[in-house]
Amino acid sequence: MSAPDGSPVGAERSIGQLFASATAEMSALVHDEIALAKAQLKQDVKRGATSGGAFTVAAVLLLFSLPMLNFALAYGIRTWSHWNLAICFLLSFAANVLVAVVLALVGVLFAKKAKQGKGPQKVAASMKETAGVLQNAKPHPRPELPRDDVPAIEAVARSTS
Repeated sequence: MSAPDGSPVGAERSIGQLFASATAEMSALVHDEIALAKAQLKQDVKRGATSGGAFTVAAVLLLFSLPMLNFALAYGIRTWSHWNLAICFLLSFAANVLVAVVLALVGVLFAKKAKQGKGPQKVAASMKETAGVLQNAKPHPRPELPRDDVPAIEAVARSTS
């Protein structure tokens, strides 16, 4: 087994190696957080696009199909029921409005789902949590080992005069 920098586990690593390892791990963490934010944002955009598409289809249906559908439906009701032609046209209009309301409700449903998507907020909170943990991280104290090749130096107090 070896450490991320290739040195054997348990071997003393230099400060430079430790710093390089920490930097690489921090960089990987940041890249993962960015990838998560992109994925969640993509999902929210997809929901918003679906909502916009449903609203657009509802509007186009109501706008362009009303004349043709009203005439066909009104004359169909007239043939079936022998009611007054004005009442038949009102019933055909009501049917078109009902279809448009159903499509608008579908659009509202998808808009609420897109609005409830907290993807970027979740990632921002996760990054703040990671930064908080890293700010509170303290290095482990290492016991000083006496070295035989370096003579011990005693601290000497200096005067300020």
